[in-house]
Amino acid sequence: MAGIEDARKTFDKFDRNGDGVVTPVEFQQAMVELGDLHYTVGLAEAIVSTRDANGDGVLTFEEFFDKAKDL
Repeated sequence: MAGIEDARKTFDKFDRNGDGVVTPVEFQQAMVELGDLHYTVGLAEAIVSTRDANGDGVLTFEEFFDKAKDL
């Protein structure tokens, strides 16, 4: 189980502008910075949509942590 503090730190790295949500573009940019140079926005959109519980197209910390806590 991932700790909430570690999950928050990771989420904050993805939330580039600090607005409390991670957009697919922010997700893609973070993945490229982590070394996956071929990570596309389309792929990020697909990943975000699998975790986006309310269907608004972005990830809140709660949506992110809901998936991370099972790891």
